Amino acid sequence: MILTDKQILAEIEKGTILVEPFNRACLGTNSYDVHLGRYLATYRSEVLDARFHNEIDVFEIPEEGFVLRPDTLYLGVTLEYTETHAHVPFLEGKSSVGRLGIDIHATAGKGDVGFCNTWTLEISVTQPVRIYYGMPIGQLIYFEVKGGIENYYNKKENAKYNNRTITPVESMMWKNNW
Repeated sequence: MILTDKQILAEIEKGTILVEPFNRACLGTNSYDVHLGRYLATYRSEVLDARFHNEIDVFEIPEEGFVLRPDTLYLGVTLEYTETHAHVPFLEGKSSVGRLGIDIHATAGKGDVGFCNTWTLEISVTQPVRIYYGMPIGQLIYFEVKGGIENYYNKKENAKYNNRTITPVESMMWKNNW
């Protein structure tokens, strides 16, 4: 079941959902709008290797915006820091963003119960488009969980994306044992 606006507010009051900064105007009927943070990143190498640490270059979005280009994967970050302690958060793009040809995630739209951080966005575009710091970029949807939880994300020793950040985080696939 997806939480409604009233349920999201009730969970915020209980402390099971945290959004910083929180703006009541961003609360939709059954979602919460998030915004593009100040930083983007691109990978240094043209060819990425899943077994090795692929380094990124982080840069600030200028006031006049930044033009995203096709055939480049950009890592972005949400302005909002979130914590979700009793629900499964899903991040989806806003329809207005999709209608500009912007995809905000390649595969990682679901968070885990216990995820506490900003969201790294995997941004790609179908044609050049100018984006801006602070623009609405996506919406968080919260799903109820059935059953108890044994392994909260923020308590896992091997969680790779637990360090609080305001910049995008590159793939940590290289840390997996495989």
